[in-house]
Amino acid sequence: MSISHLEFLVEEYSAEVLLQQLLPKLVGDRSFVIHAHQCKDELIDRLPGRLNGYRNWLGEQGRVVVLVDRDDDDCLWLKARLDGMAERAGILTRSSAGGGSFHVANRIVVEELEAWYFGDWQAVRGAYPRVSAHLEWRYRDPDSISGGTWEALERVLQRAGYFEGGLRKAELARAVGPKMVPDRNTSPSFRAFRDVVLEMAAA
Repeated sequence: MSISHLEFLVEEYSAEVLLQQLLPKLVGDRSFVIHAHQCKDELIDRLPGRLNGYRNWLGEQGRVVVLVDRDDDDCLWLKARLDGMAERAGILTRSSAGGGSFHVANRIVVEELEAWYFGDWQAVRGAYPRVSAHLEWRYRDPDSISGGTWEALERVLQRAGYFEGGLRKAELARAVGPKMVPDRNTSPSFRAFRDVVLEMAAA
């Protein structure tokens, strides 16, 4: 039985806005719903209850992707924490399924969502053409940017004359998201997210 519906849990509204642009490129005609939270802590606090609800609701045709920023957390610790919540709810994760069928995939953005924009600099330049093309080489490993990915992107955009009053994340997502091409993104955490969504959509 093929998967027909996907649920995405994200920690902030700007992630919802970006995924609204990106997911149709990945899931085809499958339906999806994105649930945005006020912050990472709220998502994690509510996750056990949501997973208990999903256990009885998903069936064979539904899947869930949980997407959170790494921020300053240890990536392995954070992933294990999320996987543990699913396992305690009686739901198989991709990590625990051993290559078999699973219902939940936990994915971590390293370090923050803005790394995904650095990973597709052509899309950023398509939306904000005054930004330098040469920065693509400076930030060729977006997940290694330290000290705040969104602050780094804000500085770059402000130097080019954009967002002088501060980076507006949802506006950025609406502008860049439609121009992003999933196959060319150089962010490893984006590729991990993309690949698991494609895997689910192809099941």
